[in-house]
Amino acid sequence: MPPRVSNAVNVPSTANHVTTIGVKRTAFGSSGRPLPIFVNVFETTLPQNIIFHYDIIHPADKVLPARLNMDLIRALQTRIAPDVFTPLGVYDGRKNFFSARKLPLGPDDLREFDVTLESADESPKGKGPKVYKIRFNLVAQINPEVLRRYIDGKQSQDNAVLTAITALNVVIRMEPSQKYPFNVRSFFTDQEKKDIGSGLELWRGYFQSVRPALKKMHIIIDTSTATMYKAGRLINLCLDFFNKSDAKMLAPSNGFPDRERLRLQRFVAGIRVLTPTPDGRKIARVVKKLSSAGASALSFKLKEGGTMTVAEYFRNVLNRPLQYPNLICVEIGTGALIPLELCEVPPGQIMRKQVPPEKTKMVVEFATKKPQDRLKSIEAGLQVLSYGQSDYVRNFGITIPQTRAMKIQARVLNPPALKYGPGSRQLTIVPANGQWNMRDKRFFKPVDVLRWVIVVYERKQRFNEQAVAEMSRGLCGSAREVGMKMTPTPFVVWYSGQGDIASQLRASGKLVYDQFKAPPNLIVVVLPEGGNEIYTAVKHFGDITMGVATQCLKSTKCFGAKAQYFANVCLKINVKLGGINAIPDPNSVKALTDPQNPTIVMGADVIHPAPGSQGRPSFTALVASVDSDNAKYVAECGVQTSRQEIIEDLEVMAKNTLTMYATYRMGVEKKSTQMASPKRIIFYRDGVSEGQFQQVLDQELVALKKACAALNIKPKITFIVVGKRHHIRFFPTNKADADVSGNCPAGTVVDREIGHPTDLDFYLQSHGGLLGTSRPAHYSVLHDENAFSPDALQSLSFALCHVYARSTRSVSIPAPVYYADIVCSRAKNHYDPQGTIDFSDSATNNDSAQAETTLEAFRKNFKPLNEAQKRLMYFSVSFLFTTTVIWFCRLFSFQ
Repeated sequence: MPPRVSNAVNVPSTANHVTTIGVKRTAFGSSGRPLPIFVNVFETTLPQNIIFHYDIIHPADKVLPARLNMDLIRALQTRIAPDVFTPLGVYDGRKNFFSARKLPLGPDDLREFDVTLESADESPKGKGPKVYKIRFNLVAQINPEVLRRYIDGKQSQDNAVLTAITALNVVIRMEPSQKYPFNVRSFFTDQEKKDIGSGLELWRGYFQSVRPALKKMHIIIDTSTATMYKAGRLINLCLDFFNKSDAKMLAPSNGFPDRERLRLQRFVAGIRVLTPTPDGRKIARVVKKLSSAGASALSFKLKEGGTMTVAEYFRNVLNRPLQYPNLICVEIGTGALIPLELCEVPPGQIMRKQVPPEKTKMVVEFATKKPQDRLKSIEAGLQVLSYGQSDYVRNFGITIPQTRAMKIQARVLNPPALKYGPGSRQLTIVPANGQWNMRDKRFFKPVDVLRWVIVVYERKQRFNEQAVAEMSRGLCGSAREVGMKMTPTPFVVWYSGQGDIASQLRASGKLVYDQFKAPPNLIVVVLPEGGNEIYTAVKHFGDITMGVATQCLKSTKCFGAKAQYFANVCLKINVKLGGINAIPDPNSVKALTDPQNPTIVMGADVIHPAPGSQGRPSFTALVASVDSDNAKYVAECGVQTSRQEIIEDLEVMAKNTLTMYATYRMGVEKKSTQMASPKRIIFYRDGVSEGQFQQVLDQELVALKKACAALNIKPKITFIVVGKRHHIRFFPTNKADADVSGNCPAGTVVDREIGHPTDLDFYLQSHGGLLGTSRPAHYSVLHDENAFSPDALQSLSFALCHVYARSTRSVSIPAPVYYADIVCSRAKNHYDPQGTIDFSDSATNNDSAQAETTLEAFRKNFKPLNEAQKRLMYFSVSFLFTTTVIWFCRLFSFQ
């Protein structure tokens, strides 16, 4: 038996009067073998004295850029009113200012200051520096004692606790925010950067955040990456964007296409540029848009009457003849037009738009660091952060005594056993470090592929009959090895990707139907390089219109592909056609497979549009198991208000999946009506921030209960939030404890030193490492009517990471959550590829009224899954195949 970690030490002693948002922690997990690890947290002391909290208001300018706000407060504290601001206070760049002493603002604790910037670079000639009015108002006094009580389990989380944590975060971020470009909780330096082309650079930086934990207050430090606009002449940035060197290409008179100008405009809109003034100064301005004509063709009216072109103005009035008078101009915030060649991009500007897809690989490569290299960078970050040298940190009485990452005791959970089908050399296997292989194994429930067609969208000269034959032999051979029967002679057709994909697939299906009087149960599509639009059209036709499983393959992957490649393809095909690859052994996951307590596992997610997109919808998904082994899943998806996190239609979605669960249990597993109703629901919710936990409980948990009530069932519900967007990382203390990637082994779990002070949570790294440093998932238990122990919750979560059907590796989050994420991402397929809905960047708009209209169009044109597909979720085909036949025959008018 593996050693167990004692559960008798440091058992939480949260006071009875303390309330929690989620489930109150009453115990720790103890199963698994002990493993010492490093984590990227550093203990910090708490302030001893009262912190004074002030609201900052700009009476005239309600919203100013955070960087400008920081510059104004720095000028106010150091140059304009140093007698008031001694010692220096800290500011978050928006509304909150914190001071270690009460500011002498007068009897009402309210005062307004006039602030100017020394550079005065935003002032028109002859008008003097611009004056900003800034009002300070004392709103609260924070006693750090609330934090001591909170981390000791003697204080509930309330506004006082949250404000105190905010204050400490502002304190530690103030110094670097004054020196470097920053993005909320991260800042970046140019000491390590990479040019990735298209006018962009990657800069390395550091993330830092204060977080309460059990009995301690921690600072989390992690490496971070930002995409920056390349500094220098704006004209060079624009040329780099197009990967061109001749500036004349930017002249409309030379054929500069309007569509390319709009693409460039989306790229540079919002960027700050330095523009010249008649007296030789440079003023910082924000680019609003680009002109449709060149400087020599753009005219404006003169005050004294008449007109003049922009090029003439700079030549005749300012005595600055343009080198490129035919190039486009930038329109700045005031409406003025400035020639492109006269604008300069200052360094350190973060691009807050979505990274171009073709640059994603370079971003990932730059951001990826092996565990030990990342840990060294994090510990070196302490020197960059210079907490000990920061006046702001010292003024508040905070010290960070650690110079090394914290060493804590983790545990490595035992993996679940997995069962394969008859004919396997081993019916039951145990994964090693989150991975296994299909050698000498048969699927638990293999399916037969008797009617299938291969549709090739690659040129026949490149992918000829011989290539198709080799691919078909490889696929059929791999299918045979895993227990599937696959007809070795499929129909094969070649088409041009420029044609009507739907018509072509319909014709391909008809070939099968004409011979067998039944539709194909699989269409394999061979895609050329860059065939994303074809892929989208194929998935729309298969999932929405046709209701038949499709499997897309890249032609480049098929040339000379090894058996392992086709074995991986079979993993996908089998479940798409209703098969089951493997199941967790019931004896190893009793919390999921108790026959007296039928359990349905659900995963839910919401994805939002890319940064900068207006009017684009958010997509929602709910995935649920339908079988006794929690290996077969169904899905519901929808479209809702942009950037709204709460799932609007969860009650309807839950009713539908619960109904499908009961239908499958009675119709396929032949369970009685009583045993077809779940006694337990384990609900995993992805992507919810801690600030939204209460909202999720108040709305989504209530919606789930309403769905159960409508179906007259009363299952006990466990509601768990799975978080991926956090910065906790695990590092092995020596090579012997690491896997081949240098990461901690799959199953590493931590629920003690870095856990929540009062609420039940844990971190679980459930997958073996591949590249870089693995990220554990963070599980927060918000509701638990099943009264699971910490060990049970951790083991069942780990087990669910092993039932992801499309791989022979455990994944980083439970399979139903992973599936829900896929369903959300594929929601674009629910729109007609030939319709008016446009997901390209060119469709982005910034007008709120237009955005609202666009959102309604997305709602109206969102098409539901095909009836046959409602029970397959891309990788799990309908268990009522007759439905597929009926829908297919209706589509082709075969009846």
